[in-house]
Amino acid sequence: MAERIETVELRGALLRLRRASGLPVVFGGLLQEGRTMRIAELSGAVTPALRGLAVSTGSGLGGKCLALSRPCAVTDYRSARHITHEYDGPVAAEGLRAVIAVPVIVRRTVRGVLYGALRDALPIGERVFDAAVAAARDVEQALAVREEVRDLLAPPPPVPSWEQVRQAHGELRGLLPRVADPDLRARLLAVCGRLESAAGARPEPPSVTLTPRETDVLAAVASGATNAAAARRLGLSPETVKGYLRSAMRKLGAHTRLEAVVAARRAGILP
Repeated sequence: MAERIETVELRGALLRLRRASGLPVVFGGLLQEGRTMRIAELSGAVTPALRGLAVSTGSGLGGKCLALSRPCAVTDYRSARHITHEYDGPVAAEGLRAVIAVPVIVRRTVRGVLYGALRDALPIGERVFDAAVAAARDVEQALAVREEVRDLLAPPPPVPSWEQVRQAHGELRGLLPRVADPDLRARLLAVCGRLESAAGARPEPPSVTLTPRETDVLAAVASGATNAAAARRLGLSPETVKGYLRSAMRKLGAHTRLEAVVAARRAGILP
C-alpha cells in the first residue's frame, strides 16, 4: 500500500511539473533499497527506452544528482563532459538533449530524483528550474508526512510516561492540518481520541467544548511550542494562533497559557 501511495505522489508531482514548466518529457523514480533508483513514472515519453531504467549513484546525470544531493542539469546530454555516459543509449532513443535532475530529499536522505527534459540542446531556464524544485518539494512533503505518521502510529513503549503520551498527542494534532488523505486523517483523529481518553474515565462529557483548531493550538502549546512554533507546525499565522489561544482560554476560564493547558487536561480535552 505504501509503495502504491508513493507512486501516486510521484506521478502527480511529475504531471504538475510538466504543466508548470512546459517541458515535453518528465520522468522520475524513488530509491527502493540500496544505492539504485529505478525510473518508474514517465509523462510525454514516446518510447519505452527509459521505463524501468536502473540508475546507480554517481552514474549519469541522475546518479550525479543522487551523489551530490543537489539539482544538476546539462544542455546537451550526449556531449556533456561532467557526467558519465552509461545511459546514453536510452536517452538518445527517447531523443532527449537538455535534461535537469532534482533530488527528492527526506530527513536529509536522498530518496529519489525527478527529471525534466527537452528534445533540443537549449539551456534550462530559471522558470523550469524553479518548477522542478517545487515538484520535488511536493514529493518530499508527502513522504515526510507519511513517515511521521508511520512513526507516530508505531506501537508505543510498554509503559509510556504521561509526558510521552502528551508529546505524541501534540505531534499528532500538529500533523492533522497537513494530511489531505481523508482515511489517514480519520485514523489520526481516532488515535488522538484514544490518547485523550487515556487522561482518565469521565462519567459525563466535558463541560467545555473547544473547536478542532483551538484543540490543535492548545496541544501545541502544551508540548512547549511558542506561538511562532505552533504557527509553523499548523500552517497558520502567529496572529491566527493567538486568536485561537485567546478563544480557548476564554472558554476554559484561564488567564494564562499554563492555566489553559491545566484546565484542558482536567476537562479531558488534552491528555
